[in-house]
This record gives sequence, structure tokens and C-alpha cells, in this order.
Amino acid sequence: MTTTMDRRSLLSRAALGATGLVAASALGSLAPETAFAAGAQFADAGQPDPNFAEGLITGRNQDLLQVQGSDGRLHRIQLTGVTSVWKLRPTTIDQAKIGDGLYARGVLLPDGVLAAEAVWVNIVNLTVAITSIARSGVQFDHHGQKVVGHVQAGTTAAVYNGTPAVSDLSMLKVGRHAQVIGAWRPGTNEIDIATIYTSN
Repeated sequence: MTTTMDRRSLLSRAALGATGLVAASALGSLAPETAFAAGAQFADAGQPDPNFAEGLITGRNQDLLQVQGSDGRLHRIQLTGVTSVWKLRPTTIDQAKIGDGLYARGVLLPDGVLAAEAVWVNIVNLTVAITSIARSGVQFDHHGQKVVGHVQAGTTAAVYNGTPAVSDLSMLKVGRHAQVIGAWRPGTNEIDIATIYTSN
């Protein structure tokens, strides 16, 4: 039987690197799909991009975040009045909190601080099977792990067979495979759904 810790570990990995997320190639775009579509970014072959950071927020001193990377590196990320922040939807820098996972793209300063131009908080990209559908949410199986997806009015959308995104989820079908982009609720096996991609 799956334990709560297993589920937390699963979504921690999904939020922090196992899905291959990197920052958007266009710094001004906050769309989560843009972030996932960019592909791996490297400054030199085999070297991490110095202008990109990911990890869990472990501390915050006003607008300076301390972040523990999934690779063990420690990052200091400076948020500014022009930092773009996505947390299920475009939001403000005060929504980045200790315990959140994040990806940040910006400019590495001489003192080692990353001045963030764009930040994605708790973003996940999961391949799933749909196991049940209700008005308020959709349950998924992600490689044998149960994931509870919450529908957010005015935000959650579905893309069927590559058509434009719509708010109508009525064509989702139990048993179908899908890709889900959303925002993880830290410490749980739950996500808030941004977009579900599926064929009907």
C-alpha cells in the first residue's frame, strides 16, 4: 500500500526535476507549457545553466529566497518588483513561501545571487491515467501512485486532441491517459490543475 511519504516523495520529484522541467527560453513568458517546452538548457555541455535554479525554498529574508537544489546545491534567489511569478496562475512574489518548490530563471550576479526574472512555484508535469471524475476534481494514477487533482474555477482547462484549451471538462474519460500541468500542494499527493491534455 502506498504511504503518504511515498506520495510526497513522488510529487517532490515531479516538482523538482524528475520531469525534466527547465525555465522558459523567453524570460517574459509565464505559461507553464512554455517552461516545459524549452528543453534542457546548458551553458556548456554537461554543465548546469548558471542563470537557472531549482529546488525547495528553505528560507526567506524579505525578497531573498534560500533554495536547496535537488542536486544538493544551495541557491540564493533575489525577487524584485519586476520578477514574474507563476503559482497555478500569474501572481505576486509574496506567494513564494518556505516549503514550496520552485524553478527560477534570471541573471547570476557576481556575488552568486540569482536575480530572478521569472519564477514558477510548485509546478508539476505528470503523465497519468484518469481514474475518476467529479465536479470538483479528477483523480489520477501516476505510475501506481494516486494523485488528487482539484479543479480551479476560471483557471483549469482541457486540451482535447490538440485543439485550443477550453474550460469544459465533460469530455474527459475514465481510463484515458493524459498529461497534467498544475501546481503541487506541498506535503500532499494533491495538485491544483492548470491544464489537462488528452485525446477523447
